[in-house]
Amino acid sequence: MRGADGSPASRGCGAPPAGGGRAAPSAGAAAGGAGPGRRAADAGDEHRRALRRHLRQVAEAAAERARESAPGLRVEPAVTDETAVAALVHAGRRAVLTVVGTRGHGGFTGLLLGSVSLRVAAHIEGPLMVVRGDNDRLHHTVVVGVEYGTDGDPVRYGFEEARRRAAALRVLHAWELPLHATGALAPPPTRYLEEIAEQQARYEENVPLEAVAGLREEYPDVDARTETAYAGPGHLLVEASAEADLVVLAAHRRHRRFGMHLGPVAHAVLHHAHCPVVLVPTG
Repeated sequence: MRGADGSPASRGCGAPPAGGGRAAPSAGAAAGGAGPGRRAADAGDEHRRALRRHLRQVAEAAAERARESAPGLRVEPAVTDETAVAALVHAGRRAVLTVVGTRGHGGFTGLLLGSVSLRVAAHIEGPLMVVRGDNDRLHHTVVVGVEYGTDGDPVRYGFEEARRRAAALRVLHAWELPLHATGALAPPPTRYLEEIAEQQARYEENVPLEAVAGLREEYPDVDARTETAYAGPGHLLVEASAEADLVVLAAHRRHRRFGMHLGPVAHAVLHHAHCPVVLVPTG
């Protein structure tokens, strides 16, 4: 399932993922959201018909580009009166993968993620691919970022994608000492800090190892390696994306006052990654 609104960014997400990604063997659908449903409902009949004709043309053009990119792929264009976010979230419940593009604003077009894609990322129930980035060649590498050892779903997704693409797999985990451990007001003695750091480092080293436990045996053909770094997770993953074909993240979403929200790491990667990003919901 992919969303299309006729923008250059949405046209860029019509092709299947490089290296033989998930879209190739499966049926696809292109949907054109009609914008806020109330506006469409309140418009006159003639205006609504004209709007639907335009959206049908957008959806059919997107479907044709997808067919050209992947001959033999069954593509079903569809138009809906739902908002773009609602349409993609609803369709995503039945989809193996939902694909959207980046559509920033002003001078940041193509760099920052549009509000529709962000809201879809915060609410969709299945995997979501955001097609973005400036990599112009294949690196034959899939990167998975893990926060917890229990992030098994995104790691399995990464193994699957690495196998499909005949690529290597990097499972990355980044960590930093919490502020309270270093002393917010007066810094504790240096030796005390060293002991805390050593204990924490031993724990953090096991996080990616736990995440891949059992999966190496299931995917013996995938060259997988785990890495732990003392660094900001968002910065590390954005940096790693410069030499990757795909970044996979767990979507750890938090309930806030105004609904579900993505965490800061997912925000940073979605806005600044150099290659496409897949969010895999957890929990």
